[in-house]
Amino acid sequence: MKKEFKDIFHKKHSIIGMIHLQALPGTPASQYEMNQIIEMALTDAAIYHMAGVDGLMIENMHDVPYLNREVGHEITAAMSVIAKEIKRDIDLPCGVQVLAGANKSALAVAKAAGLEFIRGEGFVFGHVADEGWMSSDAGELLRYRKMIEADDILIFNDIKKKHSSHSITADVDLVETAKAAEYFLSDGLIITGSSTGVAANLKELKAVKAKCNIPVMVGSGVTLKNVKKYFKVADALIVGSYFKKDGLWANDVEYDRVAKLMDAVS
Repeated sequence: MKKEFKDIFHKKHSIIGMIHLQALPGTPASQYEMNQIIEMALTDAAIYHMAGVDGLMIENMHDVPYLNREVGHEITAAMSVIAKEIKRDIDLPCGVQVLAGANKSALAVAKAAGLEFIRGEGFVFGHVADEGWMSSDAGELLRYRKMIEADDILIFNDIKKKHSSHSITADVDLVETAKAAEYFLSDGLIITGSSTGVAANLKELKAVKAKCNIPVMVGSGVTLKNVKKYFKVADALIVGSYFKKDGLWANDVEYDRVAKLMDAVS
């Protein structure tokens, strides 16, 4: 039987902490050995766990510049190993995102490592991202999930994704985009600001939540100041930048920042 959001996240509202992996082998900024990358990821995961977050998500954020939809086998393999180590150490739901828009690779990682969900970009409607033109991939992605017998892995989708131009689909508003993703069998929708760390629009979040019957999450810009207003609407909040030193995504996770936010919503 296919899992649902509530089978993974049992609370009415959940906080998911982002683990931004160090640059992986083969990428331009790579400087650490795999064992070092694993240890840093495990440190972040342990901090999140101690502070009481409800779930984790790993992402290859340092692998700039990103490739469009396709990453090398070395990236998929590295992220699978890291994810498996995290799942072995930390008893929390865990997901993965592979940038940029490498959603099939994310599914492969999740399948190999026993993760519960992925975060995917470009599920419906084409758009121009930093990496160039990105076609929608819902049909291909869900067929791939079926092929590898991974129906128990949920696919959460960014709609009108950040770091992108949506002028081509300017006549299709966010709600219509969300409804299209729901119709194309998305397991959950993610609303973001225009770029990493930028707050999502609360009115847009409410509008999508009112018109869609699948979970709706906030995927950027959550802070101690705005967390309660998002919590009243969203099913989950994915938090990265705020949990890092000085609120910068590239810095280390700080326990006190995580604990303060968790205290505010508990």
